[in-house]
Amino acid sequence: MSGYWSNRRIRVDNQDDSSIVQNGDGEENGMPLKPSGSNVSDDQELFMGIKVRRKASLYREVKGDYLDVPSHPHLMKILYKQGDNEVLFADKVLKFTGSGKMKRRILLITDYAIYILDPETESLKRRIALAAVDRLLLSELNDNFFAVVVPTEYDMLMASARKTEIVTVLVEAIKSASNFELDVVFSNSFEYRAAAEFVKEVQFEVAEGGVKTRILRK
Repeated sequence: MSGYWSNRRIRVDNQDDSSIVQNGDGEENGMPLKPSGSNVSDDQELFMGIKVRRKASLYREVKGDYLDVPSHPHLMKILYKQGDNEVLFADKVLKFTGSGKMKRRILLITDYAIYILDPETESLKRRIALAAVDRLLLSELNDNFFAVVVPTEYDMLMASARKTEIVTVLVEAIKSASNFELDVVFSNSFEYRAAAEFVKEVQFEVAEGGVKTRILRK
């Protein structure tokens, strides 16, 4: 496993106990996760005084659609079929499966739902109505992880260098759609329902060269 991504230190003891070290430049597990620009955005407000943030994340261009969704007919067809017209955010992310594997996925957020798609086939893997999202979970450190809690289904753990923008878009979209104030919870240890039948715990701690993240099955 140590040779899988030569520029990252990663130890996976088994499917239920994995440890990831992410450095401070925004790159994680071989997937470039880099800031996108240099413009101050209002999305800092949710994180000020709580989240330890990289300087680059305070000064970035907020673009929203990083994939140019209108140029992807398959993606547009999926959105039209569901009745969604407005794309608030689109980008590639890392998603953690129930078994602990990391998969590249497309994350789309519209004014109605969250979409998870396979980037190779552009096929729909999951659609979550914004009304079903209960809260978001993040650490207090400068990692790229966040969990979306969906009580009626199961939760999602993902990673993206644009996590701040994603969280802000979700908070604002849900408030606009239902006047519901979405909770954003910060803790260096949190649990999420990785599948219908089991729960996992994510632990964060400062380590040499970055943040160490452990994912444990409860």
